[in-house]
Amino acid sequence: FGMAVLEAVSCGLLAVSTRVGGVPEVLPPHMMLLAQPNPQDLLKALASAIDILPKVNPKQFHEEVKAMYSWPDITLRTERVYAKATCTHSNELLSRLSRYHKCGSVAGKLFCCVVVVEYMYWIWLEWLYPRTCIDLAFDCPSCTTKQKKTRI
Repeated sequence: FGMAVLEAVSCGLLAVSTRVGGVPEVLPPHMMLLAQPNPQDLLKALASAIDILPKVNPKQFHEEVKAMYSWPDITLRTERVYAKATCTHSNELLSRLSRYHKCGSVAGKLFCCVVVVEYMYWIWLEWLYPRTCIDLAFDCPSCTTKQKKTRI
């Protein structure tokens, strides 16, 4: 996700990072200079950042990041990803096994064995402690961070 880059810019700093993974998608170009992952390009980006730095308005950077990201928003997006990932169908195990089997003559069979063992373990846990016995964690819209922490 690039949390360090996000925190740096939120503190009013101009970020310099390499153009790898999801880093380019974290912030707009005027808040971050991107370099190819090699020393020469990174050195050029750092030199450019030194030239641009006097023109940076730290308060503006902070306000822009504050408007783009908030913990409730990040939590909501994370919940959506998990909800989408947990929507499984009964035939999905077989399709996963088929994909794992194609990973190689030895590795594919090993992956399939691991998945089958984990699936059997999950079935056993479901039998031992059914999901209907698990307490649900409900939303508490009136709770604030200043209130007493809940023990888990």
